[in-house]
Amino acid sequence: MYPKDLKYDKEHEWVKVEGDVVTIGISHFAQDQLGEVVYVDLPSVGDAVTAGETFGEIESVKSVSELFSPVTGEIIEVNDGLSDAPEVVNEDPYGDGWMIKVSLGDTAELDELMAAEEYEAFVSEEA
Repeated sequence: MYPKDLKYDKEHEWVKVEGDVVTIGISHFAQDQLGEVVYVDLPSVGDAVTAGETFGEIESVKSVSELFSPVTGEIIEVNDGLSDAPEVVNEDPYGDGWMIKVSLGDTAELDELMAAEEYEAFVSEEA
């Protein structure tokens, strides 16, 4: 359920590392807890993000939640497709439902994130 090639944070975002660029989205657990996603508010290319700080919001039929960046860096790409089809976050959270790509500022921050097995144990405690 949680791809092993990704890292996860306690706010339920995932990170895919490709060199010094990371792709960020929300986990299957997060989208399942939210329910049907109806709106995603994302920042702009060129904006800075800081680990642990918010970078946007996601709205479902149940609630509005903040999105937290697991890393510090500069946004180099935004998934604009989510503005027209936010439900993709529910359908494919690890693929087409990605949210932003960030040029990583400090690779040491990746050491603070959980591996898939650790994240699975973490969410089983929250469920």
